[in-house]
Amino acid sequence: MKNTSLITFLVVCLFVSCTPKSIKPDKTEATNSVKLSYAQGFAIKYFADYKEVIVYSPWVKGTEYARYYLVKDAKTKTPADGTKVKVPLQTLVATSVTHFEFLSLLGELQTVNGVCSPNIIYNHEINKRIGEGKIADLGDAFNINVERTLQLKPAAVMMSGYNQNDPYAHRVSQAGIPVIFNNEWMETSLLARAEWIKFVAAFYDKEKQADSIFASVDKRYNDVKTKAAAVKIKPNIMAGSNFRGTWYMPSGHNYMGKLFADAGSNYFYAKDTTAGSLPLNVETVLKNFSESDVWLNCNFNSLDDLIRSDAKHAYFRPVKLKQVYNFNKRLLSSTANDFWESAVARPDLLLSDVIAILHPEILPGYELVYAQKLK
Repeated sequence: MKNTSLITFLVVCLFVSCTPKSIKPDKTEATNSVKLSYAQGFAIKYFADYKEVIVYSPWVKGTEYARYYLVKDAKTKTPADGTKVKVPLQTLVATSVTHFEFLSLLGELQTVNGVCSPNIIYNHEINKRIGEGKIADLGDAFNINVERTLQLKPAAVMMSGYNQNDPYAHRVSQAGIPVIFNNEWMETSLLARAEWIKFVAAFYDKEKQADSIFASVDKRYNDVKTKAAAVKIKPNIMAGSNFRGTWYMPSGHNYMGKLFADAGSNYFYAKDTTAGSLPLNVETVLKNFSESDVWLNCNFNSLDDLIRSDAKHAYFRPVKLKQVYNFNKRLLSSTANDFWESAVARPDLLLSDVIAILHPEILPGYELVYAQKLK
């Protein structure tokens, strides 16, 4: 019996000693991560030798759209389930105008060496460098000149993710150029979109600067939002424009719908949770909005043009009261509009504009940045 026990013990010991130790995973535990207050589309974690940046799919909840490992030395070994990117970036192709203000606030516009559709770019420094031949025109964002991009040899290409099987992104990636998907446009609030400055900053090793910049924007936004929340009378508003018989209005779940709520307004579709915009016919808009107090985000430059485009526009009360506003104050002759550009990173200014229109007593002497009244 004793011999049997001894043999069993030796067999167990032999088994334990021969059992391979647990294989060390590709990644150790993260040492830290970037704190996000609003944005849900990305995450940043820090490891001993690299930073991990994950972009989540805005269409399939809980899935990843892209993963990046940011390293100081290209020889640094990283897990095989993501794209290695050497940082800080020295050059960058930026394919969307929504990227420029983030780069500007971080002091990195000089790294841009390629853009798409220069005619819709508002940023003066970018336009100046295009004129000097320091930035290449790569064509339309949906039909980018791949050969020209490869000739530029940028450290990375930043683009909005519309299609994970994008042939342009695939060809550029195959050539060894990382494609960075910046999906801020899919966030559902203005502050969430603005918080993507932290995403951009990670590729320049400027996370602390980005955190400070965003904290200031966040504070200003919420300070003025708090003032608007205290108003007793909320003006009835309407929004959007009639385009060939279809009127697109933001839902309450849309970031513009949330802007209207934060500005202290009464908006008919405030509780609608539809994603994106609501396509409406003119008759429906007349029924629900004809007695509104203010018309916001009207994409016309004068009341005459507005009425000429459709005589029914004259029936709306804001037109009669001359309380119609667009977001075209910073508009170039090329049609480049800073509302689509810098306002992404500065929602505090955009909210202040709307509050100054609806509740001028809250911000006395305030000068509108993006909005202007139609005359």
